[in-house]
Amino acid sequence: MFSEYLERQPIRALLTQNELCLVPSSEDRAAWENIPDAFREEIERMGLQYASQPYPMRKATDFLAFVRTGSRTADEGPYFFRRRKLCASALLCCMNQTAAIDDVIDGIWCICEESAWSVSAHNVNPIPGAPRAQDAPLPDVEKPYIDLFSAQTGMILSLVHCLLKDRLDAVTPLIGQRISLEITRRILAPFMESDDFWWMGFRRKDLCNWTPWIISNVMLCACVWLTEKDALAALLDRALRMLDRWLDVTPADGGCDEGAGYWNMAGGALLDCLELLEQATEGRMTFWQEEKIRNILSFPLKAELGCGWFVNFADCDARPFLSGERLQFAGEKLGDPALAAMGFRLRGTLGDQINDVPHFSRLLKLLFHPAGQEAAAPQPQAVWLPDLQLRVVRRGGMTLCCKGGHNGESHNHNDVGSFMLYVDGQPEIIDAGNMNYTAKTFSDQRYTLWNVRAAYHNLPMIDGNEQQPGKEYAARDVRCLQNGLSLNLAGAYDKAAGIESLRRSMELTETQFILRDQISLRQPAPVTWVWMLRNRPSVAGNTLLSGGVRIVFPADLQCEVEEIPVTDSRMARNFPGSLWRVKLTGAPGAYTEALFTVGRENACMM
Repeated sequence: MFSEYLERQPIRALLTQNELCLVPSSEDRAAWENIPDAFREEIERMGLQYASQPYPMRKATDFLAFVRTGSRTADEGPYFFRRRKLCASALLCCMNQTAAIDDVIDGIWCICEESAWSVSAHNVNPIPGAPRAQDAPLPDVEKPYIDLFSAQTGMILSLVHCLLKDRLDAVTPLIGQRISLEITRRILAPFMESDDFWWMGFRRKDLCNWTPWIISNVMLCACVWLTEKDALAALLDRALRMLDRWLDVTPADGGCDEGAGYWNMAGGALLDCLELLEQATEGRMTFWQEEKIRNILSFPLKAELGCGWFVNFADCDARPFLSGERLQFAGEKLGDPALAAMGFRLRGTLGDQINDVPHFSRLLKLLFHPAGQEAAAPQPQAVWLPDLQLRVVRRGGMTLCCKGGHNGESHNHNDVGSFMLYVDGQPEIIDAGNMNYTAKTFSDQRYTLWNVRAAYHNLPMIDGNEQQPGKEYAARDVRCLQNGLSLNLAGAYDKAAGIESLRRSMELTETQFILRDQISLRQPAPVTWVWMLRNRPSVAGNTLLSGGVRIVFPADLQCEVEEIPVTDSRMARNFPGSLWRVKLTGAPGAYTEALFTVGRENACMM
């Protein structure tokens, strides 16, 4: 898409001659004095909270903890705290609390002094021939690696300089010169001179959110520091051609296989790139009418389940933080009132933007992008994304979401054919979702983690055999039904499971969810159906009562209920307390047909 455009219209000819103003500087008192009172109060609270705590040390032994113990937080804790404190201190300065300038200077200097801006978990570049983490436990200071957070660090320092240039220069111009030196050395020069970073798409083609997320921040750094037009044009041209490689592996339906929670870093980062292009060319370079762009930017609207819940297949939180301002902006650019309305509802606080990973640019956009008036807009009643094979159906106050796909997706869980059911906007039959990342998460031990295994998704196990990881383990003969999905799951299991066919159909009526499995095996074996429930179930005969639903299962199945205490802090933000795993097991047989119905607890079901 972008490459074809650039062949017709080189970007240099479109760039404005004017200096870009990405954010109002602290000297623009009218802009800063007119921000909403709620934001002014939050800036003061947040700034004073961080002012009471010093910048922590970022120790080599904390960096080493990733290869020694598998801990990411040992390094990431002080790493992100430093950046949050710098953002908060810079905002206090912009509110004319001049004493905070020393905290800003200290933050800039200690970050510029870091041996690496990448985090310990990203210290190796996963390309053929690269060293293993065990062989490179500390960063090579002579070879800066551009990972997600080094690029984001460049963005933060660039915007702090944009906000406070005059005040920093009044102390000494050496501060701005140091920022420029480090961003050039660690970000801009490696970006232009190396083709080896895996997310660029030269050495690997399996790209993910890393590509747009990093590029959006590199582009911002370039727009701030590359004042020579040819240099800026060359970097933007290179960045757009890399974005094309990511678009090539992104489905045409715009679905994000990493889940809605990763839209911030994937589709939302693409939006940041498009906005920067529009600003740098004064509106001469826009792509808002491209169908694939529109599909990518509107994906969260299709994945929303209501009440802050989203479809959370793969490594996605059930209640993810989504940048509401970015969704609102996308809706405005696309002329999509439903998307803009969802963004309005999810705008949130300034702290939301930096409490996970400190996305300072998003905080500033929220600060200066007026919310406007809330407008009611209808949510899509049915969604079918044929590339992602995601189906969402809403009927009678219930929402069914189910998927096909394969088990080699980015941030994959072994979940082909799994489903979720929400009633009146609340989870009943669930996907447990994500946990805090450790060294195991993206290693050969990933599928030892219970939350990514098929045995902890709403799927059948054949004589104890569960689905296997890998792109070859996929759904076949996938059919979008009027109110659901039908697919053959046999290909998602290893041959040892002995499955000839496993046809699953899922449909939602006005009163109930109907699940039907037809399983043909090469030899008799028991089948166990797993159901992951949000609420403690009670069992009466062949009926489960759980929360607000009644689940009726075949009378010949044996029922076993297991409580799963949620001990992981990330999962507990979505599902505090316990989850409940129900196993329904039948006698060995070569052919099994099982029908399950789920309706409201107080409903009369046939």
